[in-house]
Amino acid sequence: MRYRDRTDAGERLAGAVADLALEVPVVLALPRGGLPVAVPVAAALGTRADVLVARKVTLPHQPEVALGAVAEGAGDPYLTREGRSLPTEVRARAVDEARTETGRLAAAYRGDRPLPDVAGRDVVLVDDGLATGATAAAALLRLREARPRRLVLAVPVGPPDAVRALGDLADDVVCPLVPPDLRAVSLWYDRFDQTTDAEVTALLSVPG
Repeated sequence: MRYRDRTDAGERLAGAVADLALEVPVVLALPRGGLPVAVPVAAALGTRADVLVARKVTLPHQPEVALGAVAEGAGDPYLTREGRSLPTEVRARAVDEARTETGRLAAAYRGDRPLPDVAGRDVVLVDDGLATGATAAAALLRLREARPRRLVLAVPVGPPDAVRALGDLADDVVCPLVPPDLRAVSLWYDRFDQTTDAEVTALLSVPG
């Protein structure tokens, strides 16, 4: 099983999410790549997709190593064991840099419009796939603090360990494809071009 592209992944994901019988859900995507997946999911649920920005916490000389992640707004960061073991000042600086970036991107994507109020609501968080699961974990923690009625993570593909771990943070995890050897999310798509900021802005501006 492979997906043609993110839209195809979202269309296939939509049916499984619709089976949960959610009540007037809020659909939030992790940009950039999660939004093209979330759009057909939201359409199937009779709503529109919005974004919740989360960014990995990294060090300048090791940008490929995820030490955790933060989501926009207040709340504690999600940190891996390696992230928690960093000296306090180094960790704080890395977290602050990631927070600054989430704020910049949130303003670029939504302008002055705030993050949707999810208190007491069914919420679906969508991404295009899981690797370490750090950004999804940070976003789920941020959403849980807002006291949703039900919190669902929906992703087309992810490794078994990340899917299990995130099941502790979400009420439901919808992940149709859980390969034992993921290697890279891109390998499970025929087309996996990088989603641009301009594409995110365009998708968010389409009338609902």
